[in-house]
Amino acid sequence: MKMNKSQWVGLFILLALLAFSLLGIVFSPYSISQQDLNAIMEPPSAAHWLGTDHFGRSMMTRMAHAIGLSFALSVLCVLTSSLVGTAFGVWAVWGGKKIDHAMGVVVNILLALPGLVVVLLFAAIAPGSFLVLYLAISLVQWVEYFRVVRAVTQGVIQSPARQSSQMMGFGRWYQFKRHIWPAISPSVFTLAAFGGANAILTMASLGFVYVGIQPPLAELGLMTVELFPYYSEAPWLLAQPLVVVALMVFSFHLLAGKRT
Repeated sequence: MKMNKSQWVGLFILLALLAFSLLGIVFSPYSISQQDLNAIMEPPSAAHWLGTDHFGRSMMTRMAHAIGLSFALSVLCVLTSSLVGTAFGVWAVWGGKKIDHAMGVVVNILLALPGLVVVLLFAAIAPGSFLVLYLAISLVQWVEYFRVVRAVTQGVIQSPARQSSQMMGFGRWYQFKRHIWPAISPSVFTLAAFGGANAILTMASLGFVYVGIQPPLAELGLMTVELFPYYSEAPWLLAQPLVVVALMVFSFHLLAGKRT
């Protein structure tokens, strides 16, 4: 699979944001909660490249940590949900009717529950827990992988090529690599790109309602809520987390484009 121009643009933006996050975390002279009460809501300057917030904290440092947190959550959720969804999707087809039926019942139950409500319930049980957010978002997202992989695998399992491999005595792992993975990988990569964007949006949405990551940690949605009262006095502060969320989601969507 080769990426087209828009996918390269999306990948470049994501790598640039990731580089900004890593460099900001490593080289910033300020800590995430360090305050300078003599420099409250200052515009960008040589001392504070992105200005300071309403507590006099460095916006560059906080943005670097917030972007890193969003990347960490999206990558973990994508890896977990794609692995679980792909494994269960293939197993449901390969394991026989009983397993397929049982998996179908579980998936239908999960689909009957609105995903955001499930995540909100988990977040309300343990407010501010990164681990709980990761588990809740992964629990919601793996279902999409399962449905797509199961549908594609059903056709591959019945194909003459796969049946020939089976009759020749090749193991299931070989059959998966040779026949199933090439058929499902484009769909899995597309779902993974959208899943990364959805994980970031979900995390920001929880920050908007104060049930996500809690202060003094920096998170893009939480920063937006904290800085919103000052939008008329210091609009550049509110714009920073909003622009970054938009850029990250836009980049993941570009990355999900059709491969050639």
